[in-house]
Amino acid sequence: MTEAHRPTWVDDELFPFESRFIDIDGHRIHYVDEGAGPVLLFLHGNPTWSFDYRKVIDALRTEFRCIAVDYPGFGLSAAAPGYRYLPAEHAEVIGGFVDALDLRGVTLVAHDWGGPIGLAVAQRRPERFDRLVLTNTWAWPVESLLVQTMSHVMGSPIGRLLIRQLNLFVNAMIPIGHRLTKPTDDEMNHYRNALGNPARREASAVFPREITASREFLGEVEAGLPGISGLPALIVWGDADFAFGDDELRRWQQILTDHRTVIVDGAGHFVPSDAPEQFGAAIRSWHGSA
Repeated sequence: MTEAHRPTWVDDELFPFESRFIDIDGHRIHYVDEGAGPVLLFLHGNPTWSFDYRKVIDALRTEFRCIAVDYPGFGLSAAAPGYRYLPAEHAEVIGGFVDALDLRGVTLVAHDWGGPIGLAVAQRRPERFDRLVLTNTWAWPVESLLVQTMSHVMGSPIGRLLIRQLNLFVNAMIPIGHRLTKPTDDEMNHYRNALGNPARREASAVFPREITASREFLGEVEAGLPGISGLPALIVWGDADFAFGDDELRRWQQILTDHRTVIVDGAGHFVPSDAPEQFGAAIRSWHGSA
């Protein structure tokens, strides 16, 4: 591990945690590791980073060991040369991270792309994962025409150019994905600064295309779901999401045989930051009774 170091634009009041860094396969991986108790491993989606979970971590770190990690190219993590930012690659890195910290008894907390990435890790390391918390995510090749269309448009050369040059996913998707709260200018700047130049935004630009291009990886994750379907699971679902709706929710409820569902009325796509109080309370209540 290296000494903790983070850029000056990170506000210690908005992100009141120690930044830690570890080298995994040549990547400089940033994470936070707060509190003690049962392990909660938080995995983010696109175009966010561990900052997305900050209020949830702050609320739960008196009862849990809260670990949130940034994928290479996201947040405060740096990718090794030649990295392609593919979901399958992210799963390999997160698997290495779990091994390096020797995490056990883990509750996976996964949003958006954190779902298939984290579940791939859990399937390959079942001895390390005990429970699942899934929020507005999926883990199979997409069938929705709307999502496939978005993947082709935003993953096209023009779409990727807009993301790289205009930070489109941050500037458009984060406001759209918050329905109960409005991110402040300071909060938006923490998302913008994490992807602060066109080269840095390549990580965010790759993900839309991979919704359809990573069909093989997503198919492998889907095939592995029966092996973890019996784990105690909590589904925290924002019902005003532009990306995932009732079809995905019902599918999770059919797959997970030991689940509790908490619907967060009016919450958008980014549930952990749109409704952090409800999100944290749902985990605390469920984990204490499961």
